[in-house]
Amino acid sequence: MIQATLHQLIVFEATARHSSFTRAAEELLITQPTVSTQIKQLTRAIGVPLFEQIGKRLYLTDAGRYLLTTCQEILGQLENFDMRVADLKGTKEGKLRLVSVTTAQYFIPKILGRFCQNYPGVDISLEVTNHEQLLKRLKNNDDDLYILSYPPDDLTIYSQRFLENPLMVIAKKDHPLANHQNIPIQRLEEEPFIMREVGSGTRRAVEHLFKQQGMTVPVRLEIGNNEAIKQAIAGGLGISVLSWHVFNQKRFHEEFTILDVQHFPIERYWYVAYPKTKQLSVIAQTFLDYLLNEVKTFPNFDPNLLISA
Repeated sequence: MIQATLHQLIVFEATARHSSFTRAAEELLITQPTVSTQIKQLTRAIGVPLFEQIGKRLYLTDAGRYLLTTCQEILGQLENFDMRVADLKGTKEGKLRLVSVTTAQYFIPKILGRFCQNYPGVDISLEVTNHEQLLKRLKNNDDDLYILSYPPDDLTIYSQRFLENPLMVIAKKDHPLANHQNIPIQRLEEEPFIMREVGSGTRRAVEHLFKQQGMTVPVRLEIGNNEAIKQAIAGGLGISVLSWHVFNQKRFHEEFTILDVQHFPIERYWYVAYPKTKQLSVIAQTFLDYLLNEVKTFPNFDPNLLISA
């Protein structure tokens, strides 16, 4: 390892992360032959294979997996050093890698916008994905912070609840149940449901509630996008359960209504999380503190804000 150069470690880390010479070259703005050469030189320096290639895909060997962990620690420490030097100079400079589930896209960009105004030297990378993919990235410690609605029990993580995320039964404005009060939850079994994909935090919460009531969710249509679900509801294809944050308050009353169903809204929250073993960078800690303070100014959940808008 003493013979390995920092450049070789950077090239290896990118190649291992992407499982591709081509994508690593694109990220690092170098040629693919350069990537291959650097990996060959690093392999010779270490003395054991780091990758095995099956077809067009690269797979890490045991030594490669150990080296990837080491590289991520080394590069993370170097990046954090740069941030701390900037901090000592009285500035905040560096990169923040943030991942959120799709529903959080309705409020996280606004928070990030204000954060960037306060800290113009910070570069932001925001990845919006589904719950399953976020958990994979969290498990691999690919990013700085993760925004999700359902912290996993099987991972050793730090998680902080920071914002309400109530889930409501949403229907088309002229739905037959629109003006009914205290609708028995069992009545929903007669309604076609439009639901997020299996594994999403929202769907998991709904299925858990229905199971407690001895019911199953009558899924008519499965869609992995909240905006498409809203269009499907407006088109009369069924009802759904969605987060309060998904709706624009000014337009909600024109197309939708909240059904007054027993056991709803489901009380949920947004969480910010990261691996417990992770040492947050200066920028990540700054954003975490900013996030927890900023959401104090957010209004508490009130369905009347939607109904009467």
